[in-house]
Amino acid sequence: MKLLHIGCGPKRKDQTLPAFQSDEWQEVRFDIDEGVEPDIIGTMTDMSAVQTGSMDALFSSHNVEHLYPHEVPVAFGKFHRVLNSDGFAIITCPDLQSVAALIAEDKLLDPAYVSPAGPITPLDIVFGHRGSMQRGNLYMAHHVGFTQTVLAGTLRAAGFGAVATIRRPEKFDLWAFAMKRSVAGDDLKLEARKYLNFVAA
Repeated sequence: MKLLHIGCGPKRKDQTLPAFQSDEWQEVRFDIDEGVEPDIIGTMTDMSAVQTGSMDALFSSHNVEHLYPHEVPVAFGKFHRVLNSDGFAIITCPDLQSVAALIAEDKLLDPAYVSPAGPITPLDIVFGHRGSMQRGNLYMAHHVGFTQTVLAGTLRAAGFGAVATIRRPEKFDLWAFAMKRSVAGDDLKLEARKYLNFVAA
């Protein structure tokens, strides 16, 4: 089975989700930055190098927020196009609702959590990691954001037949499991739990 790893950066499938780490998944790495040596160089709004219906799954971790607002429906449409009829997309991105709660408390520059790159503030979460951008990597800038409702609604509008989302305020993130075909709610949760063991929450 083929996994399209969108915006992979230097990461490989062993740094995605445990379910994708088995030998049955063949990873195809896709990124805008040729410096990370992806299998395919491209953008989320121009995925013409990926054949229609050629992927069983798509994984996108913290890159849809780098799009501009008008590009999001285009990119989600491309995600939908490259998946086969039984395919699914897993997308994770910042949760603006939980970050906004910290900003409302006047904690814009207070660390929200500590990552391998150091303390991350609400300002970094909303606009992009300042340290990376200061070093010249402007690909890290954020131009759009999502709440749980907006992420789910935008995926459905792009043609996905079934969408399950979860919000984790304690981690300031959102996750979406979007299937190309329509399935019943219980079946959707069963499928999602194979890959996201916290969907049941």
